[in-house]
Amino acid sequence: MSKYNLVEVDTLDFLTIVNDEMDNISHSPNPAVKAGGSFMHIPLTDVQNPQAYGGAKKQMRMDNICCGAHGLSLMITVTRGNTKHTLLFDAGPEEEIFEKNASRLRADLGSVEHIHLSHYHRDHSGGLLKAIRMINSARPAGASPVTVDLHPNRPEFRGINAGGLPITLEADPTFDEVERAGGIVTKNADAHTALDDTFFISGEIPRITPYEQGIPGGIRLDKADGEWQPDPLIMEERFTMVNLKGKGLVLFTGCSHAGVINAIIHASEMLPNVPMYAVVGGYHLADAPDEKIQKTVSDFQDLSPKILMPGHCSGWRFKNAWDRVNPGGMVPVFAGQRYTL
Repeated sequence: MSKYNLVEVDTLDFLTIVNDEMDNISHSPNPAVKAGGSFMHIPLTDVQNPQAYGGAKKQMRMDNICCGAHGLSLMITVTRGNTKHTLLFDAGPEEEIFEKNASRLRADLGSVEHIHLSHYHRDHSGGLLKAIRMINSARPAGASPVTVDLHPNRPEFRGINAGGLPITLEADPTFDEVERAGGIVTKNADAHTALDDTFFISGEIPRITPYEQGIPGGIRLDKADGEWQPDPLIMEERFTMVNLKGKGLVLFTGCSHAGVINAIIHASEMLPNVPMYAVVGGYHLADAPDEKIQKTVSDFQDLSPKILMPGHCSGWRFKNAWDRVNPGGMVPVFAGQRYTL
């Protein structure tokens, strides 16, 4: 790992712009993670005529509350000394939901310097072009356009084989579309660091566990006039990782098609002398058989991350199973919440 020189950061927080679920009321069940946990963290609007509202000068409007959507987008901010860096991890399923939630959150998009797309699936890439335009529009005068970190192996389409019938997803943005939107495209298949070595972005994640086999029926089309090919493993999926001072590694995973346990094993091998502190994002266990969920729970117990922060495609059955064996060891991720580790 020394070749990557992932440095320790002093602070880490992330804003959940897009996630499948939202919950503006529940508090964090673990004191090590701070979350909004109250309607009172929602931005308030000035009342134009306080007398008509019994003297109230502030209003809690429903159009200031974020919406849930099938996908993920996390705005991750770290500090090291007097330096702050912000990376956008995925961009959700569609432009409208990214724009709506980012606007409702009053997200400081101008601080985003780097976008990392975890893998090519529309629920992570659909809002990408809008995110680029919004970020560049909010960047300070004279600042460089946002960098967009993409894997070079982009399929023309992804889909599912439904009994011999291919069902396609919408296409992910092309490299040309990203550039026309104003992003500086950088293509990386190999592991590397970003933003002064404060973020580590993985290369290919080795598939070790026998029960993490990707998406059953997953297919891809590499040319519009070609043939659909089996693609259950989603081999270009990559995670992002931060080394939080005094805590350990914080792993951000988009969907865990590679397997969340495989991702933890690989991350730990990259920095073997630093403990795994938290695992944030999609675990892709929502549609998993009960046996796979139980094996994952068992392996999590053996690997011993301090905090699990499942979101997106993790599923309520896994969350219930983990909470039964490790009460308080989980902080679910919800849309519209800011989390401080």
